[in-house]
Amino acid sequence: MGHYHDNPAAIRALLRSDAVHRDVYLDPEIFALEMQRLWARTWIYVGHASQVPNIGDYYATTLGAEPVVMVRQEDGRVRVLRNRCAHKGAKLVNTPAGNLGRFFRCPYHAWSYHLDGSIAAIPKRDGYTHTRFNETKAAAGMAAVHTAGHRGFIFARLSDDGPTFDGYFGAALSSIDYMVDRSPVGKLQVAGGVLRYLHDSNWKMFVENLNDTMHPMAAHASSAGTAKQLWAGKPADAPKPMAIEQLVPFAESYDFFEKMGVRVLPNGHSWTGVNFSIHSSYAAVPEYEQAMIAAYGEERAKDILGTVRHNTVYYPSLTVKGAIQTIRVVRPLAPDRTLIESFSFRPVGAPDVFLRRNVTYNRLINSPLSVVGHDDQHCYRLMQEGLAACGNEWVSLHRDFHEDELGQRDQTVGGTSEIAMRNQFRAWSMFMTQGAEKERR
Repeated sequence: MGHYHDNPAAIRALLRSDAVHRDVYLDPEIFALEMQRLWARTWIYVGHASQVPNIGDYYATTLGAEPVVMVRQEDGRVRVLRNRCAHKGAKLVNTPAGNLGRFFRCPYHAWSYHLDGSIAAIPKRDGYTHTRFNETKAAAGMAAVHTAGHRGFIFARLSDDGPTFDGYFGAALSSIDYMVDRSPVGKLQVAGGVLRYLHDSNWKMFVENLNDTMHPMAAHASSAGTAKQLWAGKPADAPKPMAIEQLVPFAESYDFFEKMGVRVLPNGHSWTGVNFSIHSSYAAVPEYEQAMIAAYGEERAKDILGTVRHNTVYYPSLTVKGAIQTIRVVRPLAPDRTLIESFSFRPVGAPDVFLRRNVTYNRLINSPLSVVGHDDQHCYRLMQEGLAACGNEWVSLHRDFHEDELGQRDQTVGGTSEIAMRNQFRAWSMFMTQGAEKERR
């Protein structure tokens, strides 16, 4: 065992109230413990119900270090199972998505399972008659994991030990509500494919950056800054191309991002754009606004359309942009390798311009070929490499730190504060040390 495995005090020592030790990004043992204690004990985003619309439809992915599969059941519910044969451990599905019919079937020995994971058939089963097979976990079939959903968003918790779904997310779920309610019929569908971007950096660098509003004016000066220069001098009422509309706000001032505001919640969740965001000035679509009023009433429609949060972080695995109906999903692979998946949604009942807007945004900002996403990844890699330099083992999170933020569960402050990162690491420390203490019992 390494230095941190059986040592909660050593994990706590990695965090100060206003700084973190570089090992949280670099150490392979810390990464392995994160998969075991944080990613297994919290609620991790799996996929959206619209990705498995029919009985037998599946979507395969990973939760932390474990392969799982989301399956539409015979009764219409969605369930998440470990993607592992109970016999020799082979993955039962090896493609990202498809339809199983009525059964899983192992490609190795042809063990088959019902959609709920229970064993359907084993070739030459009489060979197990006089053995202890029925006393083993294998006899129960595929192992299910705790599954919960909210408005079509499916999450799972690998461990039997951990918080309840509602207790874990609490008020943060309102960002999903606002996102779904941007459809006049209250329904979203994944559309436009998925963009996968392999980052050669630690997963926490991406998650921290989501509500870091001090970087855009520096990191994105060559991308958004160039777009702003190209549009400079145009008449104020000139219709903006969609790309200009989406890129230029990244070049706003420090004052703009400060006034946006940031709200932090328990368990590492947060959102920027409390008051307004970079999505606030998109062109209006009058027929859509009338459809929203007809669906929700004028007051509620105004509330939905006026809530334009920038990024909501569902710690540690999901970020939602409700105003633009896109999400990004974090899939950690190694201490310095992270897969980021970006999905666009179609708000059902809304004009097609919204899907075009969402897909365009994903391509411009989140694609591996994006000018904005590349800015961020370049900086993540520079941090990953730079942290190897000795002389200072600590990463500063001091901006706008006040002792009175400690112990508060729900806070709203200026948008350029580093409070969202400090909040994430407090949740990180809690789950990492709780996991260690439970393992010692």
